[in-house]
Amino acid sequence: MSKISSEVKQKAEAVVEQFNQNHLRSEDCFYIPRFRGKYLYLDRFDYGHSGPICRLTYTGDFEDWDFAIFKWSNETYDPGERMFPGSDELNGTLEGAMKAGLEAYPA
Repeated sequence: MSKISSEVKQKAEAVVEQFNQNHLRSEDCFYIPRFRGKYLYLDRFDYGHSGPICRLTYTGDFEDWDFAIFKWSNETYDPGERMFPGSDELNGTLEGAMKAGLEAYPA
């Protein structure tokens, strides 16, 4: 996969919006999707500030994204890191990634 298609982007944006409505329910806290090549970056707006949470790599299967948590200690995305609060939520889905992000970086 070299680039996420427009169709997949639209579907991902809808999943993020639905998650925001069902799990965050706040105008002051929500996920923001950004796309670049084969990556979907999930940032979160939290009460006046936005920042990176994770990066997902599209594998060609919408239900099986590769996950990389953002590590503030060195300001990089780490696909090998699995020892963080919320890692048990990772199941390849966008919802699992957003749930993991909420535990790793509580709103």
